[in-house]
Amino acid sequence: MLDLITHVVKISAHRDRTEINSAMVDALNRLFQPRQTTIYRCYTGRNKAVFFPCAGIGPNGAFLRNAYLPDRQFCHGIDQDRLLQRCRAESSVVLERRDDGSHRIVFPIIRREEPSYMIDLVLHDEFSADQRAALMGLIEYFNNHIALLDYGEGDSLTGLLSRKTFDKHLFELLGQAANDERLGGNGNGSEPRRRRGRSDAASHWLAVCDIDHFKQVNDNFGHLIGDEVLILVAQVMRRSFRFDDQLFRFGGEEFVALLQPTDAISAQATLERFRSQIASQVFSRIGHITISIGFSHLQPHDTPADAIDRADEALYFAKRHGRNRIACRDDLVANRQLPERERIRGEIELF
Repeated sequence: MLDLITHVVKISAHRDRTEINSAMVDALNRLFQPRQTTIYRCYTGRNKAVFFPCAGIGPNGAFLRNAYLPDRQFCHGIDQDRLLQRCRAESSVVLERRDDGSHRIVFPIIRREEPSYMIDLVLHDEFSADQRAALMGLIEYFNNHIALLDYGEGDSLTGLLSRKTFDKHLFELLGQAANDERLGGNGNGSEPRRRRGRSDAASHWLAVCDIDHFKQVNDNFGHLIGDEVLILVAQVMRRSFRFDDQLFRFGGEEFVALLQPTDAISAQATLERFRSQIASQVFSRIGHITISIGFSHLQPHDTPADAIDRADEALYFAKRHGRNRIACRDDLVANRQLPERERIRGEIELF
């Protein structure tokens, strides 16, 4: 019992998901000596559920990956694993006995009726009842700790990530953007770089999305209806983007998307899908609304203010030129519709 409390204290000391996963794997390994341990972070994309093994101990030893940036080379669909499928379908613990006398057990961590994590263990058959009770207690604690983290990181109205978590996520991506540049412009080095100019190379992108004339919604229908609109926009946003794109409610009627590496044409297509789905959506009592979007690719040495300012410039251009449209700042600069701003190295902006 003392060992269990010690590990709970160690887990509780962390607020970073990657560090929490590392401490949880260490606790599971030391307390229960499983043959194999995997912590999955789960994403529900447009077409299927995707699982990212972000920490664990396997046949090749321990591994730990950034829990905020799922690496696609390790991600896989749930259809490749029947026990994970069962766990998701039943939203409960599932168990499978194996021919070698061990058994595999998967615990789901449920958020919004979908698993946000799964903890997958292969245990010895002689696992005692006391050990099972202690394991269930540790899993429940992990669930509660992650729930508090979700609450702190999320926007309470829409369930998207909140403005206060944006800087952390952006700095993670800016570090990856610098790595993209070293790898020759793509996100993971596994695909050839597309040479159609700087803005068409595979890059991370930042998009600012703003509901057109949202003040009129609040003025004419009231803030409760306005909140319903924001919730529905967030739902459409989740359906429109890829599982590993990071989505934020930035404040008021403004939303931000951080897109994982892709080329400008694909980024534009993703944003156009979102724009068109919003335009075709029927909103209760209101009918139809539209959004305007401005986006720009992330540069390796950006500050958060640099990245937001460039996307905002494109957003303002879209607003000035009719709304319900998308503007790419890289294209606007190339076409001389916006001036290129000279970046002063060493200048620091805080926000």
